[in-house]
Amino acid sequence: MQTTSHIMMIRPVNFSFNAETAVNNAFQVAGQAGNAQEKARQEFDNFVEKLQRHGINVTVINDTPEPYTPDSIFPNNWVSFHEDGTVVLYPMFAVNRRAERKQHVLDEIYSRFGHNKVIDMSPDEQYNHFLEGTGSMVLDRENRIAYACLSPRTDKLLVDRFCAFMDYKPVTFYARDKEGKEIYHTNVMMCVADKYVVICLDSVTDSLERGYVSQEIINSGKKIIEITPDQMNSFAGNMLQVTNDKGELFLVMSSQAYHSLTGDQRAELESFNSIIHSELTTIETNGGGSARCMMAEIFLPRKSTI
Repeated sequence: MQTTSHIMMIRPVNFSFNAETAVNNAFQVAGQAGNAQEKARQEFDNFVEKLQRHGINVTVINDTPEPYTPDSIFPNNWVSFHEDGTVVLYPMFAVNRRAERKQHVLDEIYSRFGHNKVIDMSPDEQYNHFLEGTGSMVLDRENRIAYACLSPRTDKLLVDRFCAFMDYKPVTFYARDKEGKEIYHTNVMMCVADKYVVICLDSVTDSLERGYVSQEIINSGKKIIEITPDQMNSFAGNMLQVTNDKGELFLVMSSQAYHSLTGDQRAELESFNSIIHSELTTIETNGGGSARCMMAEIFLPRKSTI
């Protein structure tokens, strides 16, 4: 099952520009919004309301003021929830992001969903090895493929270890932006949906690796929908396909990403699913992440309400 109708999102209380993550996140820009916390909260609430209005189940959990976690709005980097009942915790590059692994968040999920195993990879932080969840890896869940562009936040050894734990095939490569900087997370340059993959192939600068990634996508039976580096910089790769409670498919993205797409690209995507987009400028600018980063998919079995 590639998509889920259950999403976890963390409502921010201390959102701000994070200097610790900015060292290798070229998407962050400091000082672009006064009162970033209040504007981010408004964007967050509007986004959640829009998802729920379309029948998507969103579990909203409030962050806590202490410990200080300015990037808690991006939970998919520290945890993933899998269909077989496995919960995976991940090692984080920025020291102040490691505190996002808050027990009250997990307790809230466990109160609603069943789980049978926790794989905690976070101890690798002490060895400076990092793997930031479904930011570092974009998962083709049906074909058991983990796509990962390697960077200071995405260690190949840990990608391989995750794949061994979870029975996935690793497809690793390097991707760079127009300035030649390593792309910090795979989910800003590609999105895997049920029948297609949105990807900035131009960012995979090595021709052999580009051919390898393309062939893996083709072999998986999915159609390649290419985006440009400029569209990637507008977060057009940072999308997530979800279902609602009626089984209808939606592709979720920010309004910036939506407006960066051409008419032909929108039409092609809408031939597969409807599109939901929401204004996330403050979050994108100060946080360097967008719609997909804000949504942690829950594939765990739902507990009975009886």
